[in-house]
Order: sequence, then C-alpha cells, then structure tokens
Amino acid sequence: MGLVVPSWAPQMAVLRHEATGAFWSHCGWNSTLESVANGVPMIAWPLYAEQRMNATVLEEDIGVAVKPVVEAGKEVVTRDEIERVVRMMIEGEERKALRCRAEELKESAAKALSSPGGSSFESLSRVVKEWKAQV
Repeated sequence: MGLVVPSWAPQMAVLRHEATGAFWSHCGWNSTLESVANGVPMIAWPLYAEQRMNATVLEEDIGVAVKPVVEAGKEVVTRDEIERVVRMMIEGEERKALRCRAEELKESAAKALSSPGGSSFESLSRVVKEWKAQV
C-alpha cells in the first residue's frame, strides 16, 4: 500500500548513468536524440512509422545501433537472437566500435548545441530572428 509507480521511467537519468551500456529503443526521434546526446549505443527495436527508417539509418549509416535479425519465415525475434545482440553490447568486439561512434556523436551534438557558435544554436537563433521580423 502507498507504493506509487510512475508511468514513465526517468529515461534521461538512466541514459546518463555510467553503468548504461546500451539502450533498447523503439527508435522514435526523441529517444534517438536522447541516446545520441548521452553517447549510448542502441539496440534498435522499431515498431512503426518512421522508427524503421530511423533504425536502419542508425545501424547502417551512422553506426550507433544494431538491429536483432528476424529469421526467414518467422515473424518474431528468437530468444537466441535477443541474447546475441545483448551480449554483443556487453562483451562483443562490435561493442567497442558502437561505443566509440556513440561518444563521437555525443561530442558533436554538444558542440552543435553550445551557445553561441554551435551550428544548431545558430540555426535556431536565425529562425527566431526571422519569425520576430515577421511579427
């Protein structure tokens, strides 16, 4: 009695924690940005909409995620495949490359968001200036 269970986990606090080795993510845009901003590689588990595209880009182009493989003719990921990708993130050689790339992106994101001078900060400042000029 009296136990309150919040409906959402404190995702940013979990991603910031040094013990977090990987993030099992649906690859929605906010979760992706939070993972990148904290330098945490992802296990991509897209559900629908743009998440499938995000997962593919994160794995194949950017190099910060791995997607479990569904065996031909099956509709679900096997427990062996889940074990494989989790072990890969914990102890595999691929883990080092994924972690290194995630750290590179973390540093790049921090520079882009820094004020003044960061590319994202400057771009958003220009948008605000243009909108104010129209009002």
